Amino acid sequence: MRIDAVVLAAGRGTRMGGPKALLAIGGETFLARCARLLRRPGVNEVFAVVGHEAERVARDGAAAGLSFVVNARYADGMLTSILAGLEAAAAADAVLVHPVDHPLVETETVDAVVAALRRGARVAVPSHDGRRGHPGGFARAAWGALRAARPEEGARGVLAAHPEWIEHVAGGPGCRAGINTPEDYRRLVGPIATPIDDR
Repeated sequence: MRIDAVVLAAGRGTRMGGPKALLAIGGETFLARCARLLRRPGVNEVFAVVGHEAERVARDGAAAGLSFVVNARYADGMLTSILAGLEAAAAADAVLVHPVDHPLVETETVDAVVAALRRGARVAVPSHDGRRGHPGGFARAAWGALRAARPEEGARGVLAAHPEWIEHVAGGPGCRAGINTPEDYRRLVGPIATPIDDR
């Protein structure tokens, strides 16, 4: 079974003052950290979907050995990036979908989602303290529903419409730790580090 991972890194990061993919954490960028955490046994390839400041983000990710997909429609919402990732991962049997603003996800969580997909789950979702987190795993059988989803609902709409498809797996607290604002960064990481500049 081929499983690829897709990091969603196309957004503007307006509340953070720039692309969250380039924020620093532990000596690496959010994008590099997510790529490293997703590159687990059973994961074939990691793609990054970029959009806003695509060239700058791709320069950073190139050092992390990522494959890139440019989503020219990123301003139309996250679902467009998910669909761009599905196209890039066309050879896969399943994909892990992970937003770049969740760089604290534990490798054990990723492994649990991969294992659920290998057991035959159509959709595998980690949860912590009763709340869903990331990455979400989507077998090819669920891709048609993603492609047909309403843009304003995205993957959440698919989960809401098909609860019978979901295998919930135990996730660590990092699966819920989204960093969307400076306050989130200070609470979860520490003093805000300057985004890594062009190299």
